[in-house]
Amino acid sequence: MSDAEENSLEEAEDGETEMEEEDEYNPNYYEEEEIIQWKSRKDDSLAWRDSLGEGQEDGEEEERVEEEREEAGEVEEGGVEKGWEEGWEDIVEEERGEEEAGAAQEEVAAGVLGETSVKPRELSMSVISLERLPLADSQSIESETFSKIHSNSESEKSSESESLHSLGSQLEVLDLSSSDEQLIQALKSPPSGELGERIQQTLRGELGQERREAAPEEKGKLEKRGSYFIEGEAKEFQPKAHILEDSLVATTTEDILFQKDDSANMYPLTMTRSFGWNSSLPVYYIRDQNPRVVLYACTHTAVIYNVLKNEQHHLQGHPNVISCLCVSEDRRWIATADKGPDCLIIIWDSFTGIPVHTIFDSCPEGSGIKAIAITHDAKYLATISDAEIQKVCIWRWTLAAETPACTLDLPIEYGFQNYLVFNPRNNKELVSNSKTRAIYYFWYEEGEILIHSAPLLTEKTFNKLVGKFSQSVFHLNLTQVLSATREGKLVVWDVHHPLPSASPSLGLPYIKPCKLVHLQKEGITVLTTVDSYIVTGDVKGNIKFYDQTLSIVNWYSDFKLGAIRTLSFSKTPATPPTEQSNYPSDCTLKGDLFVVRDFIIGTSDATVYHLTANETKLEKLFVEPKEAICAISCHPYQPLLAIGSFCGMIKVWDYARKKYLFSRVFEKGLGVQSLTYNPEGALLGASFTDGAVYILDSMSLENAIPEPFKYSRTSVTHISFSHDSKYMATADINFTVAVYMVQVISGQRVWQYLARLRSHRKSIQTLLFGVHLDSNDPRLLSLGRDRLLIEYDLLKSYRDHLEVLDIHQTDQGDYPTCMIWYPPLTKELFLLITNSGYKVKLFNSTTKMCRKTLLGPVYGSPMEQIQILPVKTAIELQKRYLVFINRDKVGLQILPIDGNPHKTAAIVCHPDGVAGLALSYDGHYAFTAGGRDRSVMQWEINLSALEAAVSRGGEDLSPFYGLMSGGREGQFYRELEDYFYYSQLRSQGIDTMETRKVSEHICLSELPFVMRAIGFYPSEEKIEDMFNEIKFSEYVDTGEVIGKINLPDFLKVYLNHRPPFGNTMGNVQKSFDILGHTNSKGKKVIRREDFLQLLMTKGEHMTEEEMSDCFASLLGLNPEGWKSEPAASSVKGSETCFEKLPDEITAEIFVTEILGLTMSPDSRQHPTVSDVVRNA
Repeated sequence: MSDAEENSLEEAEDGETEMEEEDEYNPNYYEEEEIIQWKSRKDDSLAWRDSLGEGQEDGEEEERVEEEREEAGEVEEGGVEKGWEEGWEDIVEEERGEEEAGAAQEEVAAGVLGETSVKPRELSMSVISLERLPLADSQSIESETFSKIHSNSESEKSSESESLHSLGSQLEVLDLSSSDEQLIQALKSPPSGELGERIQQTLRGELGQERREAAPEEKGKLEKRGSYFIEGEAKEFQPKAHILEDSLVATTTEDILFQKDDSANMYPLTMTRSFGWNSSLPVYYIRDQNPRVVLYACTHTAVIYNVLKNEQHHLQGHPNVISCLCVSEDRRWIATADKGPDCLIIIWDSFTGIPVHTIFDSCPEGSGIKAIAITHDAKYLATISDAEIQKVCIWRWTLAAETPACTLDLPIEYGFQNYLVFNPRNNKELVSNSKTRAIYYFWYEEGEILIHSAPLLTEKTFNKLVGKFSQSVFHLNLTQVLSATREGKLVVWDVHHPLPSASPSLGLPYIKPCKLVHLQKEGITVLTTVDSYIVTGDVKGNIKFYDQTLSIVNWYSDFKLGAIRTLSFSKTPATPPTEQSNYPSDCTLKGDLFVVRDFIIGTSDATVYHLTANETKLEKLFVEPKEAICAISCHPYQPLLAIGSFCGMIKVWDYARKKYLFSRVFEKGLGVQSLTYNPEGALLGASFTDGAVYILDSMSLENAIPEPFKYSRTSVTHISFSHDSKYMATADINFTVAVYMVQVISGQRVWQYLARLRSHRKSIQTLLFGVHLDSNDPRLLSLGRDRLLIEYDLLKSYRDHLEVLDIHQTDQGDYPTCMIWYPPLTKELFLLITNSGYKVKLFNSTTKMCRKTLLGPVYGSPMEQIQILPVKTAIELQKRYLVFINRDKVGLQILPIDGNPHKTAAIVCHPDGVAGLALSYDGHYAFTAGGRDRSVMQWEINLSALEAAVSRGGEDLSPFYGLMSGGREGQFYRELEDYFYYSQLRSQGIDTMETRKVSEHICLSELPFVMRAIGFYPSEEKIEDMFNEIKFSEYVDTGEVIGKINLPDFLKVYLNHRPPFGNTMGNVQKSFDILGHTNSKGKKVIRREDFLQLLMTKGEHMTEEEMSDCFASLLGLNPEGWKSEPAASSVKGSETCFEKLPDEITAEIFVTEILGLTMSPDSRQHPTVSDVVRNA
């Protein structure tokens, strides 16, 4: 039988089996299964294996079957092929020859059982049932089984055949190769055992024998059936037929990625566009036909960009910034990895954008991945970790392995390895390099060993300066490795392999420096190979092609590009030259046409080009900022987005049409720090890192003033316009506020400097214009990290004098992060201020009184910037939303804020930090700037999804019960109820004999005592804020002051005011680090005298009598409690209390011995994160 015939029948048989599994249903399956299992319990695995070795249990039955088969003409004298019995005996004899020991045979049998899920007795019965049939019956079984797929006829013979084919399907072995179909199958089905493979080969051999030796009329049927099976190889009978309907990866084409309908938005925030790219990582040429598609990384997202359609598909899933990526040779598979805690390695299908495999614990130490490579056939991945001691790992990702096949720890003296590549002709060879050392690896797959060779090069090696390595590759056809250097040189390494007969312990592969070739003057930044060329890119933007002898063939040097960062060639070979071709001539003496594939060029100035080799046509695909992006602003009534970078570039995009409009690059050294459109949208204010302030025309980016303002010597961080565009204010990092105003001179509106004032002691967080309540005059406020809220009097200010109207302190311990005007949802006008303690505070805009304190979103870090979502209709004014960013996330919050955790949602937008936030004029999109990751993300806002999440969280107090330990039925809430009602007894007098009046309220004077009883110890200022919040909660509506509170309202006040993470040992230790000194044991301590002095003179001062009462209660000298208890009696003489304190007080002594709290077990080892538990 030819190989083609055998393969065709193999695939046909697999297809037929799978179709049977899908289309047929055996009503007697469970009954037969029970019978088989009952019979199998009578024979153990050893008896079953012995029965296989003997051929059959019944010798007479063997002879009868053999005679019947000879009569049917199946086996001739000296037959070409063995019968079923002999073939089966050969399989078992081969197994016994390889596994002579009985224990080893048991392992083989157990392996087959585990992989095929077929009982031993069931397997033997299936074979016996087939052997007992003559050839004609066997052929009819095959035909009837095939017919049964379409006619659904049921017969006993076809059921037996179905069992046989089901067994073959279960023992199917997938041999992985470079083809996509086999890779897909490998992702779906693990390979079976060796014995199962031999069984299936025997089955295929018998089918081939049937086809060759059948009678003419029956042979025609077999040929017809075989031809149908061959057609099925390209249709429905191929091995992956059973996953066609449920596997998009298995059925897709290259075009489906941008054909999918992404309109269904199920999340509150969905990324729809990314601006910018990480120019330190490569750009890959994914598709070279129409449409042209490239792949690049943008912060924690890989972007597949369709150039023709101007569409993006985002591969999202990484929690950290992507640190490396690679693609397979056929561009089907994409591998990405990140760097940071909980780092991931994800393999994607580029046709569908679906992640097919994720490796979660690639770096348990949390360092992440520095370099990644994939083999030519896409079977294996290799990674190098980003740790002090780097680890090289090889992964069998097609087998869904969660652990590496082998690992190797690299010595520190090898330098930091930052580049890795496989040998395209040998999966077992790799090369990596740092700036000083190149390493060759050879993988012994059988022993799971990764050996390496890393010779040290010095100037004495070649008696010349080598330079720092940039990249390394394997030579095209020779056993050599090439390493490029920043000096324009190429180090040639010879790869020495041991003799085939030598064992790994006697001879190991290694590399040896052979030659140093000075290729060019410019430093080489990129080294790669394509077809028969070795290609380099250098710091001057030149791209050069060399042949295998390192003789130059051609180069591109007239394009005046920046330093080359990446080169990616098309996967389609170059078209042969014709009369219409316009290939250039190479620089050899023959002057042949230089035929090369089209390729993508990425440069250090964040520009990506496409070069068409046939016409030597260079096309600029996109240009992005090459430095940090901190400044973004949206136009007030047009879909325009302005982006400013530290490289001095301002770009304006039409985000509705996804189109770049215009840009301006300022002189070198001018980094854009902040951008803001004025309310009319005619001007764009831009502040820079050198202190300059420009006012630009928003439609041309030309200067709207003759000269920029340069009244600051440091970076200007904030810029803001008044509502009538008559004033502009700026703030710099020297805590200074500057004001500019418009004056009419000779009929012209002219911007002039007014005044500046260093009004804060720490950085200014927000600069905000508003409108006075009784007029249309603008008002200006600034909020600093020094906890000061300052309002300026613009009407009384004059040249070089900025008048301050009032100053208020917003917090005690936490510092404010941002401030906005609260939307008019109530009759009272508020300023909304967030702080570092995850709190949101509402201040009366006139009196600056704190009217409400609420728990804000808790997503790992406090909110840093907030904006109110714009609305366009009166209906939308009834319900407002807030958009915020914290350290690495963007989120939504439903207003009014009340502490309900279900009214907010957030998503990671920039893992390395968010630097800016802007909202579209219609409220449909939010934009975030990533700072040093050089990217801007566009997020579509879906408010209905957020509202749905709120409804699922419950109503009334249900969302708040979840914020307590144990919920409503927990011990904490029961204690709270007890304390709440006990406070009513306290207020009525403990010793009174009068009738008690039980109500649902307690008076406000009892509120701090209940708070302290349940473990929350607010300061006097926080208690005053609570009183004001409750007393004036209905004052605007009714004019009445509230003097009592019920339990549900008390619960909300408690949950909103308490620290979100409780009392932590880290906070206590931080205070001792600041106030204390280091003793002889190296611990931070506070002497007793200093401790008492601090309590009486710093913060909220305590009198000596108050201290005496406190320490008497804490140290147990007042048995009934503190002085506030009616029956308590204060100890005479404060000195007695103070002498009980230790001479030196540490944080642990203060918590455990003085306050009487119990630390959690881990708090001594991790004092910065452990909670302090209230001692019961």
